[in-house]
Amino acid sequence: RTRPGVPPARRVILRKGRMPPAIGGGLAGSELRPRRGRCVPQAARAVSRDVVPQAAARKLKRPAWSSRRFQAAGWWATLAVVTLLSFATRFHRLDQPAHICWDETHFGKMGSYYINRTFFFDVHPPLGKMLIGLAGYLSGYDGTFLFQKPGDRYEHHSYMGMRGFCAFLGSWLIPFAYLTVLDLSKSFPAALLTAALLTFDTGCLTLSQYILLDPILMFFIMAAMLSMVKYNSCANRPFSAPWWFWLSLTGISLAGALGVKFVGLFIIVQVGLNTISDLWHLFGDLSLSLVTVGKHLTARILCLIVLPLVLYVTIFAVHVMVLNKSGPGDGFFSSAFQARLSGNSLHNASIPEHLAYGSVITVKNLRMAIGYLHSHRHLYPEGIGARQQQVTTYLHKDYNNLWIIKKYNANTDPLDPSFPVEFVRHGDIIRLEHKETTRNLHSHYHEAPLTRKHYQVTGYGINGTGDSNDFWRIEVVNRKFGNRIKVLRSRIRLIHLVTGCVLGSSGKILPKWGWEQLEVTCTPYLKETTNSIWNIEEHINPKLPNISLDVLQPSFPEILLESHMVMIRGNNGLKPKDNEFTSKPWHWPINYQGLRFSGANDTDFRVYLLGNPVSIPALSA
Repeated sequence: RTRPGVPPARRVILRKGRMPPAIGGGLAGSELRPRRGRCVPQAARAVSRDVVPQAAARKLKRPAWSSRRFQAAGWWATLAVVTLLSFATRFHRLDQPAHICWDETHFGKMGSYYINRTFFFDVHPPLGKMLIGLAGYLSGYDGTFLFQKPGDRYEHHSYMGMRGFCAFLGSWLIPFAYLTVLDLSKSFPAALLTAALLTFDTGCLTLSQYILLDPILMFFIMAAMLSMVKYNSCANRPFSAPWWFWLSLTGISLAGALGVKFVGLFIIVQVGLNTISDLWHLFGDLSLSLVTVGKHLTARILCLIVLPLVLYVTIFAVHVMVLNKSGPGDGFFSSAFQARLSGNSLHNASIPEHLAYGSVITVKNLRMAIGYLHSHRHLYPEGIGARQQQVTTYLHKDYNNLWIIKKYNANTDPLDPSFPVEFVRHGDIIRLEHKETTRNLHSHYHEAPLTRKHYQVTGYGINGTGDSNDFWRIEVVNRKFGNRIKVLRSRIRLIHLVTGCVLGSSGKILPKWGWEQLEVTCTPYLKETTNSIWNIEEHINPKLPNISLDVLQPSFPEILLESHMVMIRGNNGLKPKDNEFTSKPWHWPINYQGLRFSGANDTDFRVYLLGNPVSIPALSA
C-alpha cells in the first residue's frame, strides 16, 4: 500500500514492490532517460523493466494467433480425412453383388410399394422405407422389381440409388462419432481411435452398403447423440443461436430415429435422462430467476417433445396419403380402415346393411392383426384332436374366407326367389357353411392344437349336412343395434350350442402343417375379449338393397392409433421360424457367429457379415 505524502513517482515504485531512490522528491523527466556511458538511475530501470514485459507480451500474441489458426486448420483437415475415408470404404464396390442380399428382399420391396402407392404392413414405423422408396424414385427405379428372395439378380433394374442412399447415411456415422468423442473427451487421440475402429469395423461397413433400415436408424441415433453433446457444450450460452440450433436438431433426430424403428426409443431415453439432469441442476441454481428456469423448461418441451411429436405424426400422415391403393397389408387392419383403400372390395362399395340367411359373408376378428375366419381342405394331422378339416384365421383376402350363413334346421336355399328374405337376429341359432368345401363350422370336446383347456374348431360334414356340433348361437355384444345384425358395425359373438364355448382366436401361429396361420379355438371362458368378438365384413346377397360404406371411413387420429396397435401386436408376435438361425445378446460383443448376406444359390459373389474381432470388443468396452 502507498503512504500519504509519498511523491507519485515513488508510489509507482512502491506499488511494484521495489526500493525507492536515494534522493528525495520527484524525479525529473530527464533522469528517466538512460544516458550513454553512465549507469541508468533506479527509477529508469524500474520503468524500463515494466515496459519490457508488456512489449514482449504484445510480440507473443502474433504466434499464439497463428497457432490457433494452425490448430483449426488441422482440426478441419483431420475431420475431412476421417469423412473421406468413411465415404471411400462405404462406397467401395457398392454395386457388388448385383443381386438381393439378406433383408433387401423386404425393404427393397417396401420401397417399391411406396413408388407404386400400394398399401402394405410392416412392424416398423414408415420413415426408413419411405426414404428408400424416395431414393429409388429419384434415381430412376420404377418399382417393378419383385424382390422375391435373396440371390435374385437385379438385371436391368436400377438399384444403386437405394444402396447409395443407405451408404451415404451410413458414411456419416464415423464423422458423427469422431466429433462426439472429441467434444466429450477433448482428446484428439481418443476421437481418432473411435473413428478408426468404426471405419474398419466390417460389421458396420457391411450394414451400410445394402438396402436396409440399419444405416438409416444409426444415422439418426448418432445425429441425436452428437446434437445432445453439442447443445450441452453451449450450456454457458443458453438461448444463443447455436444453443437453439443443436437443441432443435436433437428433437428432429429423435423423431427420425423413432420414425425408422421403435428401438429408437433407447436414444429418446438417453436424451430424456440428460434433460432431467440439466433441469435438476437448473432448478437447484438459486442465482437463476423463476422466469429464466421457466424459459429453459419451455425450450426443452418445445424442442424435445412437441417438435419430435409433430414430425412423427407428419411422417404417418405422408405414409397414409401416399399408400392409398389396396395391397398385401389390408387384412391386418379393420374393415373401416380398408374402406379408404382404392381397389379394396370395401372401397366406394355398397353392400346390404342387414345380415340375412343365405348371404355369403366374411367374418373378421376384431383383435388387431388376427384376420378372417378361414378354412381349407387340409386336415389336422394325426394326434392333433380329431382328424377333420382345419379352421384358422388368415390375414389376407382369399376365397377360403367365404362362408354361407344358414338356418341350423333347414337345408333349403334361402336365395330361392320364391322364399321371402329372412334377416338374422340377435340370439338366432345358425350354422356357417364353408363356401369352397361345403363343410360346416364345427366344435367338440377335443383339445385345441396349441391352447390348453380350449376346444378344437374344425370343418365337418358333407354338402352342409353334419350334426348338432355345427350349431352356433349368434349374439350382438351389448345389443346396441336392436334385433337385426348390421354389417361392419355389429360386434358379434358365436356361442357353441352344445359345449357352451365361444368362438375365438388365440393369436398363436400354427406349425407348418397349419401353413403358419393363426389358431382358432372355442374357449369355455365366456369373458368378452377382442379375441372372441367378430364382425361381418363382406356381405353378398342379391335379394337385398345396398348402402354406401363411405360413412365408415376412419379419421386420421383413428388411423394413427390403429396403425400403432397393429405394429405393436406384430412386434409381439415375431418369433423365429423353424431352422432359422438366431443369436443371443451375449453373442454380439464376442462376435460369436456371423450372418450370410447373399443368397444360398450358386452365385459368383457372396457376402458374409462378420464383425471385426478387434473393434467389437473395443467398442463394447
